[in-house]
Order: sequence, then C-alpha cells, then structure tokens
Amino acid sequence: MKRALVTGGSGAIGAAICKRLAADGCYVYVHAHEHIQQAEALSAEIQALGGAASAIAFDVTNRVETEAALHDMLQAGAVQILVNNAGIVDDAVMPGMKPEQWARVIDVSLNGFFNVTQPLLLPMIGTRWGRIINMSSVSAIAGNRGQTNYAAAKAGLQGATRALALEVASRGITVNAIAPGIIADTPTASLFSKADIARMVPMKRAGTPAEVADLVGFLASDQAGYISAQIIGISGAML
Repeated sequence: MKRALVTGGSGAIGAAICKRLAADGCYVYVHAHEHIQQAEALSAEIQALGGAASAIAFDVTNRVETEAALHDMLQAGAVQILVNNAGIVDDAVMPGMKPEQWARVIDVSLNGFFNVTQPLLLPMIGTRWGRIINMSSVSAIAGNRGQTNYAAAKAGLQGATRALALEVASRGITVNAIAPGIIADTPTASLFSKADIARMVPMKRAGTPAEVADLVGFLASDQAGYISAQIIGISGAML
C-alpha cells in the first residue's frame, strides 16, 4: 500500500484529494494546522468507508516542527505520494499590502513546500517510485488584482516544480503542478457571484473539488509515469 501525505487536507480541495487517494488504495495522512478536528473527522470518514487514513498536525512554515512530524511518519516507511496543497490567501492591492501579508502567503506556499518536500525526498528516491503534486493557481499564470503575493507564491512553486522534476526524473519520481481556476466551496470562489463566474469562465461554471481530485488521482497513478515537469490547468478554459 502506497502512503500519501496531503498537506492542507482539511480544506475542500484537500479533503476531496484525500478521499480520492484513499479510494485508490493509498494510506492517506490528512494534514492540518489549525483545523486538526476537521482532519480527524475526515480520517474517520475515510476509515468508515473502508479506507486507511490518519490525521496529522503541524505548521508547514515551522521547519523544526515539520521535520519532527515527518520523522515520526517516516518510521513506518517512505511517503511515495506527496500533494503540497497547503496554502493561504491574504488579498490586498499592492499599494495597501502589509509586509506580513506578503511574507505569510509566501511562507506557506514556498517555504512550506521546501519544509515538507525536502525531508521526504531521499526515502522516496530509495523506493525508485514517487509522485509529487504541487497545487498552484491560474493566478500564477494570468495574475489577479489584489493577489500579487499569492500569484508570486504560486508562480515560484511552478518554477520549483520544473526544477525538481529534472533532479529526480531518473529516479522514477514525477513532479507536476496543478493550476486550478475558480473551484466551488473554496475561499476564492466565494468572492465571485454566479454572474461573475459565467462571464469569466468559458464553461460558465465553477469547477468542483472532486474534479481537481480526479486529476490528482491520475497524476499519482502508474498511468502518469511519463508525465513530469508540467503545469496543468483545470479552469474551465479560462486559460
């Protein structure tokens, strides 16, 4: 049984990803930071459906705390599927953006990516099989007013995706990023009315967390073994 870690697993997209990976036969670690009760409830739901899961809590921006949590996790073996889904938004137009708004968004998406991914790489390399999937955003590609910090963080994650993919390609590990557009039940989606979505999205609707999870499920599978260093949009033809 492959073992998967989904950071930010307690949110709408993260929860859908956890359910999909568990349904595909993985043991899933449902990560949370401040919402461990939601992660525990999701883990229990997965178990009730016959899957294997447990909840884990740590702050991805805290290197020492993250290393300790991952060290304990690795005692049971390598994590072969990693979904870097943790991220936050703290929107403001750039002239009015506070330094802490910039720093915190960058910290979670980029430093969090490093803090979680780096300790898992050597054990993953040792198995000669791995899937690393990073959650980016269409904001990183097209930009978005009020999201200079978020766009910068997610664009940086895309660059890291491509570079890391080159480093581990010969070891049976793929690294890809997914760039969702407007996805229902997320904080970003709540900013737009149905009329806004119909105007902005050629498919005239928001995507669903399950649709994002289906893409993650494919990229995490054996069938996606020759797909790496890609940024894959799931945005209803917005881009």
